[in-house]
Amino acid sequence: MVQGVNLAGSFTLPGSSRSVNRMGYGAMQLAGRDGSKVVWGPPRDVEGAIDVLREAVASGVNHIDTADFYGPHVTNQIIRKALFPYPGGLVIGTKVGARRGEDGSWIPGLSREELTGAVHDNLRNLDLDVLDVVNLRSMFSVHQPAEGSIEAPLTVLAELQQKGLIRHIGLSNVTPAQIAEARRIAPIVCVQNHYNLAHRADDALIAGLARDGIAYVPFFPLGGFSPLQSGTLSEAASRLHATPMQVALAWLLRRSPNILVIPGTSSINHLRENLQAAALQVPAEVLADLDAVSRQDAAIPISQHE
Repeated sequence: MVQGVNLAGSFTLPGSSRSVNRMGYGAMQLAGRDGSKVVWGPPRDVEGAIDVLREAVASGVNHIDTADFYGPHVTNQIIRKALFPYPGGLVIGTKVGARRGEDGSWIPGLSREELTGAVHDNLRNLDLDVLDVVNLRSMFSVHQPAEGSIEAPLTVLAELQQKGLIRHIGLSNVTPAQIAEARRIAPIVCVQNHYNLAHRADDALIAGLARDGIAYVPFFPLGGFSPLQSGTLSEAASRLHATPMQVALAWLLRRSPNILVIPGTSSINHLRENLQAAALQVPAEVLADLDAVSRQDAAIPISQHE
């Protein structure tokens, strides 16, 4: 068990008294794989996945990111088995807006019926009466934000919120225009987008959200690095006697106080390494080297960790 995860500080969700430690946990990697179908079916070691979740919470993690389309249904069922009845203060955030094809594909699921069904699937599989945070996943492009109105699906979530099934609404894979559109419909507490040392398209967005007290939750902390950029990160890790992932996470935590990180893993050893990043001290000169990474070379995806 890792102590001191709260050294990363906490963040209070806007419009609420719910505070979460900025170092969280992403549950996507708890699902299994079936050939080319990723995030599909149960993991090889269900008991090991349960142990990872229990250790994360025992170490101070009180913010878990999941989705019922992981598996599908698998990660939520493992979360319930591992942690129910849930400890006080634990915030579980989920995503809706996508569904899975039989071939493992990621398909938009944004109709009123699909969104309502997805919320009820999350409630049932997590054994909850109300969901803490529901993020609407924009699916105009599966892998990156793309413009298009999200008014219709966001209105459905706002109605479900008014019915008491959702406490807070967030957004995932969205553009600034979509965030502005959503905020005219309902209060938004967080935004989840692809962002890391090498992928800095949301720099201005993060600053704007910080001014408004809205959380920013980056995913793929090591996705989108060129070999040169990866080399710079590895050199920094060597100087700090840390792993590249630890340095990437520490940089994110120091990037802005509204950033919440949700590294995922199915390994207890990797979980412990990730949590230790919350306490990693990064000297100013190393931060300067890391800040220059996004300007080096063209980004070529080499790994993805949500």
